[in-house]
Amino acid sequence: MLAPTPPLTPRVLIRTAASPSTKEAAIREAAQLLVAAGCIDPAYEASMLRRESVANTYLGHGVVIPHGMVDDRALVRESGLAVLQVPGGVAWHDGQDAHLVVAIAAQSDTHITILRRLTRLIQDEARLERLRITTDAGEIAAALAEDAAASGAAGPAADLAQSFAWTVDYPTGLHARPASAWVEAARASPARIQVRHGAEVADAKNLIALLQLGLRAGDEAVISAEGDDAPAALARLKATVTGLSAGEKAAAARAAEAAAKAAAPVAGWNPADPCQVIPGIGASPGLAIGPIHVLGPTEVAVPDEPEPLTSGGDRLHAALEATAAQLKALADDTGRRLGQADAGIFKAQADLIADTDLITLACQLMVEGHGVAFAWHRAVERMAGQLSALGNPVLAARAADLRDVGRRVLAQIDPALQAGHALPDQPCILLSPDLAPSDTAGLDPARVLGLATAQGGPTSHTAILARTLGIPSVVAAGPGLLAPPAGRTAILDGTTGRLYVSPSERDLASAQAWRDSLRATQEAEARERGLPARTRDGHALAIGANVNTPDQVPFALSQGAEGVGLMRTEFLFLERGDTPGEDDQYATYRAMLEALAGRPLIVRALDIGGDKQVPHLALPKEENPFLGVRGARLLLRRPDLMEPQLRALYRAAKDSVPADAPTGKDAPLSIMFPMITSVPELLALREACERIRAGIGAPAVPLGIMIEVPAAAIQADALAAHCDFFSIGTNDLTQYALAIDRQNTELAPEADSLHPAVLRLVRMTCEGAARHGRFVGVCGGIAGDPFGAGLLAGLGVHELSMTPRDVPAVKARLRAASLSALKALADEACAQPDAAAVRALDREVRS
Repeated sequence: MLAPTPPLTPRVLIRTAASPSTKEAAIREAAQLLVAAGCIDPAYEASMLRRESVANTYLGHGVVIPHGMVDDRALVRESGLAVLQVPGGVAWHDGQDAHLVVAIAAQSDTHITILRRLTRLIQDEARLERLRITTDAGEIAAALAEDAAASGAAGPAADLAQSFAWTVDYPTGLHARPASAWVEAARASPARIQVRHGAEVADAKNLIALLQLGLRAGDEAVISAEGDDAPAALARLKATVTGLSAGEKAAAARAAEAAAKAAAPVAGWNPADPCQVIPGIGASPGLAIGPIHVLGPTEVAVPDEPEPLTSGGDRLHAALEATAAQLKALADDTGRRLGQADAGIFKAQADLIADTDLITLACQLMVEGHGVAFAWHRAVERMAGQLSALGNPVLAARAADLRDVGRRVLAQIDPALQAGHALPDQPCILLSPDLAPSDTAGLDPARVLGLATAQGGPTSHTAILARTLGIPSVVAAGPGLLAPPAGRTAILDGTTGRLYVSPSERDLASAQAWRDSLRATQEAEARERGLPARTRDGHALAIGANVNTPDQVPFALSQGAEGVGLMRTEFLFLERGDTPGEDDQYATYRAMLEALAGRPLIVRALDIGGDKQVPHLALPKEENPFLGVRGARLLLRRPDLMEPQLRALYRAAKDSVPADAPTGKDAPLSIMFPMITSVPELLALREACERIRAGIGAPAVPLGIMIEVPAAAIQADALAAHCDFFSIGTNDLTQYALAIDRQNTELAPEADSLHPAVLRLVRMTCEGAARHGRFVGVCGGIAGDPFGAGLLAGLGVHELSMTPRDVPAVKARLRAASLSALKALADEACAQPDAAAVRALDREVRS
């Protein structure tokens, strides 16, 4: 029962006779009490669960203190406690049962008072026994309100022989995390060490005693020691105490910064009235408005039901075969609907379940006496966990793929273990911890208005599929994303990466008007997508599309693309289980040329390495593949990969490119090489091209290079003397210029290609190319951003290549500007201090 309690500071809500089935259920139940009382933002519930996943909040004697992460303190609206009395207990951690679940929502250092009271309370076991079974909520409230001195204290407190004084400078006081570090440092010495605050003293080796002191920011503590090791012990503890200050201050600053950032206006729609704002990273543009539907964790309880190894092995074999057939069908369907590049995701998943190490591990577990379903699930989780633990975002994405396909096999072993997701009947905005590629590919845009995930990144398979489907999407929004109750109305902005929960009626109307205006603009742009991208003062830019296969060309042309500015040939290798031969590649390049019917085609030679790994190429493992043998470095070391590709390209040129074909950026076929860092690399590649071309008797085609590393941009003038054109890969150029892995979810917002340093490298490249009359294209992400495209034009870029859906808007933006204005804008952007200031120029231009 939920009972009223006497007024306290902070506010206390108590539910007696609760019976949550799990630790998570207990935390959620307590959090909902705090939400209902207005103490916390709903997102704080997820923060409390996240805290529990990284630190056990069991305080002792059946008392637990779930609370949120320090960085999420901005989600606390009013200090409060929610107490669940669980007479029967709920399993908490390593055999510990909780009977009093005291959920803490604290502003500033209010929680220090609560911890102090609780640490005193748990020393009175008889009273705790009464509190576990009492039906009087007032009795529990009274116990939590007492500030009486601990029993047994007598006489004035005295310091030990050697000491130092310290003023607490942790913004949130001495809470459990830093206190545990103090205890660890103190226990490393045999000396007696104590901490005194006023008249109260605590043993520095006792966590509960330390928390009982209730140290807040600004309090003075005297730390003293005695014994043979006292001087060294004090020195070590002082280093620990003061060394934590920077981290504690940084955590508090991050929390304040996150709160400020969430409230700051963005370039796009902004609410006028207060509402909950959950920031993430925009992954697929568009504005969605509708009710929230939250997908919970997809984990299932897999029973361990041993069976004879023979029958278990047969069941596993049959499940693997059935899943392989299922994935093939899914790949075929996805290929028809979305293209072969997206279908390749499921072909790769089929390779994962064929992994011999995985199957061997499952069999070993079965030999040990485990059931087939249990053994398979344990093997998948163990290998996926190993991938995730490596700290590499690319491998972490593979772990998600492995769990996804492992779930499919599990459902084949036992249909009762199927972990499906049911969507509501009405269209909704879908929130999820993460979505597997197979889940995303099956989404119906008519039922899923928008998609937001707590995890993931803008280059994940899920994000790519969402863009292909045209569903507005946000990724990497953090655990707070999952807290809003299902059915709550929200606005999702996939362009700016924000989710607005429970907006006002005025803001809903405003967002709907914005969305309608956006749609009208998009329709107007689409009607004029066939017009050239010619500025008001007559400067024309070539507009191409980034495609992978010939079947994608018709859609690109229908969106207004004038050719293909980037064909990623690595997808010919990524989408199959073996290396494509020369004839296979020739057929693809020939089909691409025929689909374009004389329009420009720029083919990028094999770009493997970094985040694009191909198992069947048997490349050596590298500690940092982004700084290893990739792109041109790989081609020069592996003529068995380079020469068949070049022969296939020159054969296609011989059969499809007329002798009088145009040159320059209008050439029907051009070849460009990735990851060039020096003139000798370029000369070696040109020599190989000329040798193969002459042997085949093919016409010469323009040869270009990708500008993806600062070294190439800096020496662009030297490189331009030996090639016909440049194509700037702004995604990689940003990664290398800013030293940020673009696959890293945590750093993804900082890997902004509109950073002034990146823009200056683009300008340097254009200036170097101009000295030799070479044209410059951009095939990276900002080419498809209308504002970014305008900056690139102002910097001197001649050709832009992008995702086909981006073409109409980019063309319209360029036609509405003059080159002189874009040059001035580019100059101003290069002079800004950071990417945020550059993006602010877009708001100024449009205001």
